[in-house]
Order: sequence, then structure tokens, then C-alpha cells
Amino acid sequence: MSSKYLVEANGLKKVYKLGKTEVHALRGVDLKASPGEFVAVMGVSGSGKSTLLHLLGALDRPTEGSIKIDGVDLSTLKDSQLADIRSKKIGFVFQFFNLLTRLTALRNVQLPLEIAGASAKEAQKRALEMLKLVGLEDRASHRPTELSGGEQQRVAVARALINNPKILLADEPTGNLDTKTGLEILQLLKQINKEKSKTLIIVSHDLRVAELADRTVNLRDGVVVGEKARKGAG
Repeated sequence: MSSKYLVEANGLKKVYKLGKTEVHALRGVDLKASPGEFVAVMGVSGSGKSTLLHLLGALDRPTEGSIKIDGVDLSTLKDSQLADIRSKKIGFVFQFFNLLTRLTALRNVQLPLEIAGASAKEAQKRALEMLKLVGLEDRASHRPTELSGGEQQRVAVARALINNPKILLADEPTGNLDTKTGLEILQLLKQINKEKSKTLIIVSHDLRVAELADRTVNLRDGVVVGEKARKGAG
């Protein structure tokens, strides 16, 4: 029987070894997200939220527990298959943008699609569409150093969307932006979540994320300490 959840994590534990010391980043976390849902994972620094996002994004493997993405149990996959899941199913948005400074905005956006096997012409066409979606079509030929922080994050959002993933994962997407620009990025992500029916999971300590999300999950010291649906959400 197939699950109604696009993302389904059960009993996630993650232990890092630092010399003889064990750091328990996650201590048994459950998290589920339905298709098209916007989930905010809130917590202070050190609560385990970035670790959780890395596990959900198949960037790392849990010490214990299971993760299913679109019905596929990640623990059954080889590293090459996990890379395939990341490429096709998941788009990432990071706090520090992670753009390649020597490439234009257009090239930054189209590169993942070319890596996935598309022709340069097709990748460029779709990259322009994605830049238009985030309101940056006229900045396509600019390099990251010629763009503001907000513009760089919009390029990063366009890049995250280039392979048409079902899931968008964002790690502190407002953390490197001023208040006004940060709100604009959050509103853009919510717009994409609703209009494109992307499942959106944002980890943050920015309380405005919780105000916009359909559901908020609170983490503290590697465990879920609360969960709340927004009134009128869904």
C-alpha cells in the first residue's frame, strides 16, 4: 500500500563521533510531509534541524531510523542511487546561496540540468524560464558578485527548481539576508509551494517561517517538542 506522504521519516537518530566523544544530533525524530505541504522545522542553533534536513535530502545517512522519499526507502539505496534521488526529486536552497562565482546567473541555474543529461540548449531555455519565475530574467548575464544577497538567493531558488523536483528543502534561507529581503524570499518560496504544488520544508529560527507554513514542527536538543498546524492551512 502506498503512503499518502511524500516525505516520511521515522525514529531518526544521528550520532557524530568527535574523537572519543559522541554527539547525539538527533534522538528519535519523526517527520512527515504530504504532497504540496509547507512544513517549518523551527529551533535554535544546535537543535538538530540542519542535521535533519541533510538526512531528508539524502546528503547523509541516519545512525538509526528510516526515511522514505516518494515511497522509496533511502536505506535500500546505494550512494549513486541516492545521488539520483537528489538530482530528480529534491531541490536545495542554502543560507549562503552556494553559487559558483565565475559563472553567470544563467549558467548557475542551468548547470544541474546539464549534469542530469539535458542538452545545453534545453538547459538554457529552462534556466531562463526559472529566472523569469523568480523575477530575475533581466539579470541572467550577471555573475553572483554583481548581484545583491536577495538576488543571489533568488538565483539559488531558480537553480533548486531547474530539475522540476517534487520537494524543496531550504536551510535557513533568510539567515544571510536583511529583514525585508528575507521576507521577500519567504513569500517567493510560499508562492512556488502553492502555485507549483512543491512540498516545501524549511528549517529556520526565523519566526516568520512558522507564520507562513501550513504546519510547524519544533525541535529542541534533537527531539520534537511540539507540532502545530496553522489555522486555515490546507
